[in-house]
Amino acid sequence: MIHQIEFSLPERPYGFHLITSDILSRIGELPSTGLLNLFIKHTSAGLAINENADSSVLSDFKTFFSDRIPENYPKFEHNYEGRDDMPAHIKSSVIGQSLTIPITNRRLNLGRWQGIYLCEFRYSGGERKIVATIYS
Repeated sequence: MIHQIEFSLPERPYGFHLITSDILSRIGELPSTGLLNLFIKHTSAGLAINENADSSVLSDFKTFFSDRIPENYPKFEHNYEGRDDMPAHIKSSVIGQSLTIPITNRRLNLGRWQGIYLCEFRYSGGERKIVATIYS
């Protein structure tokens, strides 16, 4: 059986944000076993799974990506929407737009220290649309 829903997450500032509880509150009851696929419908934001306990991980991710893929890079041509335009597209391609997480005993089978991140690479990205597909 396949169940699919689409929802929006509220706008968040540039950076990395734990959204595990946001996802769980929107997808409803999970099956006994299965898979959850999450897909973000944007080219300037991504989804990732990583450390969920120490907030310095969130700021370190932001620092790393800002240092490695800087704004106002003089060789970028695509800058129609501002200095964060092309860097946001590259960062989202590096991170990716989808995740697949196993479901076991009606829970996401994440590791003890794992959480789902929204990786926001725009200063004004707006709401972010997520498609959640549950396979059971």
